[in-house]
Amino acid sequence: MSDSQLDPPAPDPTGPDLSTGRLEAFSDGVFAIAITLLVLDLVVPPRDERHGESLAAALGHEWPAYFAYLVSFLVIGIIWVNHHALCGLVRRVDRLTLFANLFLLLTVSVIPFPTRLLAEYLTAGADAHTAAAVYSGTMLMMAIAFTLLFLALTRDARALHRPVDPATARATLRRFGAGVILYALTVGLAFVGAVATLTVHAALAVYYCFDQLAPARRRR
Repeated sequence: MSDSQLDPPAPDPTGPDLSTGRLEAFSDGVFAIAITLLVLDLVVPPRDERHGESLAAALGHEWPAYFAYLVSFLVIGIIWVNHHALCGLVRRVDRLTLFANLFLLLTVSVIPFPTRLLAEYLTAGADAHTAAAVYSGTMLMMAIAFTLLFLALTRDARALHRPVDPATARATLRRFGAGVILYALTVGLAFVGAVATLTVHAALAVYYCFDQLAPARRRR
């Protein structure tokens, strides 16, 4: 056996090589819990409190909760899909990327709270504007966090399966940036109409259904 075979491997000059497996597994757990917590806010109308009202009418009165649940379910689900696609670009992560991912998970894990808040106050007059603003602010932070995660993951070409060229990175950032701007505008829209604000968030969820990372994956 040669001396070269006995020597320990040279240290990686780029820093510790951390697997993406634990990042994805932990993230999937947070996404699963957050999306499950949403359904816990859907309540069955109490039979003793309907005062002669039919079950169909009582269920109809709960439409704000159903609407908010559907939009937030789509948002979290689409974040998970795009997060999965983003992780497919990289072969290793570092501490900065892990903290950027934690920031995204922070915003995801809190989504059930503004969802319940908006469901409760969606038709409550002036309070509806405050609830919609809190909801929009949460979504704005989520969009910012996802953009920061993209920047953290793609800043080091050595961490990727194949480097993303600057033109492709700029195109992807423009797609994310457009969403961030629209989320910021919904904060102002919240003080105009809460129902309209939630409708715009539904449209934004549809926007993010389209593959924002397609150019980067085509390059890969």
